[in-house]
Amino acid sequence: GSGVTQTPTILWELKESDALMNCSHTKDSSYYQMYWYRQLPGEGMKQVVFITPSSQPDYSGEFSKDKFSARKAVAESGSFTVKKLETGDSGMYFCAVSEHSDTDNKYSCTKTPVFQQDVIYHV
Repeated sequence: GSGVTQTPTILWELKESDALMNCSHTKDSSYYQMYWYRQLPGEGMKQVVFITPSSQPDYSGEFSKDKFSARKAVAESGSFTVKKLETGDSGMYFCAVSEHSDTDNKYSCTKTPVFQQDVIYHV
């Protein structure tokens, strides 16, 4: 395996609620760089944010802290939140970690599908 674990594995949330995902790895502390990506249905994967324990989140392109939150206090784990879910936020969210090195850029990835739903169904 990749040594990277993302929880939850599937996330169903109500509209206007927040979707929180966690990512951790069992690699050594040199893997302190974390990336979060989003893939909407029918589209390619886009990088949302890059973060390290010593930096503020670095958002890409159209993505901003108004909609997304990334936290990372230690090398081995971090979290990502999609705020105030809308229908258009349903998709696949990927966590990846990489090792900072002058000679190599090893990389591991995992994912969580997120579904916004308008009602909760009770069985």
